[in-house]
Amino acid sequence: MKTPIATDGAPKAIGPYSQGVEARGNRTLYFSGQIPLDPATGELVKGTIEEETARALGNLRAALAAAGAGPEHVVKTTVFLADLGDFARMNAEYAKHFPAPAPARSTVQVAGLPRGARVEIEAIAVVD
Repeated sequence: MKTPIATDGAPKAIGPYSQGVEARGNRTLYFSGQIPLDPATGELVKGTIEEETARALGNLRAALAAAGAGPEHVVKTTVFLADLGDFARMNAEYAKHFPAPAPARSTVQVAGLPRGARVEIEAIAVVD
């Protein structure tokens, strides 16, 4: 079970994320960052930032499913972008993949990502 934490004493979320999340469950799952690799070929999916974000989140969804979890169990993500100029477009795609309440999230620009990816997403999930 996850409950969003919100206060007027801190800035409101400017995207599909919560200021904080209280999570209660029996298992905490930590997922390594996923980049937009095609699981069938092992090759990087090259396309728009939306396509790369969707593939990275598809890979994350598969890892969650392997643990008996889904996007609704994710309480925290970290998004790494090669260019923060892609933030708005990544954010729009990301919003399609998580039900409310959205997980807490950090987004940071990095100097580079594996295989030249433009986005990498890691997650923490809690399952009852």
